[in-house]
Amino acid sequence: MFVVTGATGNVGRALSSILAKSGAEVTAVSRGRRPVVVPDGVRHHRADLEDPASLRRALAGAEAMFLLVEGAGANLDGPAIRKVAAEAGVKRIVLQSSQAVGTRPGTASHAPLQAIEDLVRQSGFAWTILRPGGFAANAFAWADSVRSDRTVVAPFGDVGLPVIDPDDIAEVAAKALQGGHDGHTYELTGPELRTPRQRAADLAAALGEPIHFVEQSPDDARRQMLAFMPPPVVDGTLAILGAPTVREQRISPDVTDVLGRPPKPFAAWAVRNIGAFR
Repeated sequence: MFVVTGATGNVGRALSSILAKSGAEVTAVSRGRRPVVVPDGVRHHRADLEDPASLRRALAGAEAMFLLVEGAGANLDGPAIRKVAAEAGVKRIVLQSSQAVGTRPGTASHAPLQAIEDLVRQSGFAWTILRPGGFAANAFAWADSVRSDRTVVAPFGDVGLPVIDPDDIAEVAAKALQGGHDGHTYELTGPELRTPRQRAADLAAALGEPIHFVEQSPDDARRQMLAFMPPPVVDGTLAILGAPTVREQRISPDVTDVLGRPPKPFAAWAVRNIGAFR
């Protein structure tokens, strides 16, 4: 049996579906703050990683666990989660971390995730760590303005990053949960650099209508992001968006190596999700 935490998110939802379609027994775990819709045959369990004891029932009899840490993971009691998982008989953990743990080590925005990675590596479980870069699904933040006046507002309009389709992360996670990838840390990116301006054009092509791109100042972007992200995470995110390192712009081979196919481009994500922008 596989346990998927963060099961209502972009990756967890897709991962639960992939595992269920393979015939596996799946328990989807979420805090229940969003509407809970799980695939047929998937059991849902409400639990909060910040309350490790709430995971006990979900993990009972689990072979492997997908661990998704929301935000920077600063409020997690990692040793307590490890203890609960060990007592439940979990043998393998697949952790979704962040590319920035490797590209910007020691930064305040990602130090908590680095600590969780270290804990997983030293836990005694078989482990795989996934480090995705920026998500294609972050474009959902533009949905309201695209629907209302066919406009995208974003900073650093001409800085390209190889954003990753969350479905590709989910497929890699499914492979790792089933074994054969223990002890690996995978950096997951898309197949090409795409700037915010180019991604807006991809959405326009999928929509069949023009979309106007407006370059936002970094200060305005920071003020907007502070409404839902803590300051260190905002500053770390803006640093990546505005001045990515060579490694953050590198096209990683890991998705292709694990899945035997290249990662999906942003344009394909846009076509698949264009209903949210109409």
